[in-house]
Amino acid sequence: MTRQIHVGPVAVGGGAPVSIQSMCNTPTHDVEATVEQIRRLEAAGCEIIRVAVPDMPAAEAIGAIRAAISIPLVVDIHFDYKLALKCVEQGCDAVRINPGNIGSPDRVAAVAEACKGKGLPIRIGVNGGSLEKPLLEKCGGVTPEALVESAFGHIKLLEDCGFYDICVSLKSSSVPLTMKAYQRMSQESDYPLHIGVTETGTPKMGILKSAVGIGGLLALGIGDTLRVSLSADPIQEVYAARDILKAAGIRRDGPELISCPTCGRTRIDLIGLANEVEERLKGVDKPITVAVMGCVVNGPGEASAADVGIAGGVGEGLLFKRGEIVKKVPQEALVDELFKLIEEI
Repeated sequence: MTRQIHVGPVAVGGGAPVSIQSMCNTPTHDVEATVEQIRRLEAAGCEIIRVAVPDMPAAEAIGAIRAAISIPLVVDIHFDYKLALKCVEQGCDAVRINPGNIGSPDRVAAVAEACKGKGLPIRIGVNGGSLEKPLLEKCGGVTPEALVESAFGHIKLLEDCGFYDICVSLKSSSVPLTMKAYQRMSQESDYPLHIGVTETGTPKMGILKSAVGIGGLLALGIGDTLRVSLSADPIQEVYAARDILKAAGIRRDGPELISCPTCGRTRIDLIGLANEVEERLKGVDKPITVAVMGCVVNGPGEASAADVGIAGGVGEGLLFKRGEIVKKVPQEALVDELFKLIEEI
């Protein structure tokens, strides 16, 4: 088990629930736009939010942003240690930084002391696209070994300052490489791990790569907090993260839909029914499993673990509850009757 840190009130590691993160794509100095986006992300299920801090105007906006939101705020900083110091002063909840790229040891010590004074953790974010040149030469390119060695190099800079409130990420755009790096890191360190696959692309492929990489790590018991990185509205990252946690059996957060593939026995518009049920379930927050099955012969039995479900027939279907048939309903009334049953649960 990893050691535990706290990002604001959210525990990370040490057996705490795996938390969902995302990152704003608004200009951070635009307080109104950033706060509005963070509130939408929180409503979607985001539990920790990160913002980029590329300059001093952005750093000076952190206090106003933090005062207007409920979830913990992480600042993302590269190169300029003064930006980190300003954000800590402004009241951020954590700092994402690579100690090796902010200059001399006294600058690293200044950031470590500032964070220690406020009880803030630091996330070391190692990325395959920005590995140190000597490591690339030593390891023959971007490899799991290079990512892990880079992480330990950054960790040492903080540990030399007596700072241990650390979280680590080791991301690349390659799913197998990323997974191997996290596996290696989990064997060699007990620092909590922020998991994810970076630069995954647009939602179609990005969600697939994230589901394989993040879901695979979670299935191995690796990962304390996560971000799904997509070239899309950050809200899609949060929805995808929730779905991955649900699919991995980590969390029951709202309803889960299961539906069978169509086959030659299907005599009902199964695809249309499944899509309609999925859309209407967006307004349900109960942690239930809902099944849409195409066959009255096998449907209730195959989906016996579902709380409620539909099994299609010819122009009609069965409603069932935990494998037991409740009643027969005409096709046009199936979805309405299903949701009446859901309301009763």
